[in-house]
Amino acid sequence: MASKAEDIRNLSAEERAQKLKDLRDEQFNLRFQHSTGQLENTARMRQVRREIAQVKTVMNEQVEAAE
Repeated sequence: MASKAEDIRNLSAEERAQKLKDLRDEQFNLRFQHSTGQLENTARMRQVRREIAQVKTVMNEQVEAAE
């Protein structure tokens, strides 16, 4: 089974940018739900934060490889 980082590396630059945008939107919504007391799955906040870090790491690797 392929790792999550490998799956992210297989995406195009546009797909990675869209994934990052979607994750940030989800993170905003989770923070909003948390602040209003409506968040049921608090572990999802951590998962989203880590997924954002994984996408940003792969994006930075691609930039450094291009230089």
